[in-house]
Amino acid sequence: MLRSFLNKIFFIPQVILCLIFNSCNSDQSNQFLENEKMIEDYYQFQELSLEYYDIPAYISLPDETANIGASTKPTINHIKDDIKWSIKIGENFELLIEDYGYIDDLVEVKKKELSEQTFFQVNYLIDEPNLILYERTLLVKGIDKASPDVGVEHKSFHIYASKVINEITYEFKSREDGNEKIIVELIAKAIKSVNSL
Repeated sequence: MLRSFLNKIFFIPQVILCLIFNSCNSDQSNQFLENEKMIEDYYQFQELSLEYYDIPAYISLPDETANIGASTKPTINHIKDDIKWSIKIGENFELLIEDYGYIDDLVEVKKKELSEQTFFQVNYLIDEPNLILYERTLLVKGIDKASPDVGVEHKSFHIYASKVINEITYEFKSREDGNEKIIVELIAKAIKSVNSL
């Protein structure tokens, strides 16, 4: 009886150790899979440090294989000690960045502004606390009486986001006239990749 009791006592810690070991291996395996997925998601992107341009962060930008009609390197326009940046890749990809200091409700303010305008219908495709991707359609007044050749639907896609980098809030957005959906999706992916150095 004592022997049976001792076997149970020694057996329980062994089971616990096996569970812990398997759990650790599982966590490492999950982390490995997440890293692999991230690498796969950004395989057509190149990492770029923005430190030289006064932003202590890096960003992943589409490379020439991303099929955006660009085979050139990113062009970054920034005047030293200014609060605005422009990152361009080819003719279509343009990401605008602005330093907003300690203001942290940029996306809420932008959504309020969009809800108050009357010229466009806005449809959110991504609606997150710090990032919105939306389709903007021009509202054509009097379309019932217009000729069939008038009132061509004008649709564009836009991105607006904010990121806090070293306690400073930065605004990220697409150009004012918008882009095609695929370009804005690539811009959103680039914004999501931004991390502090």
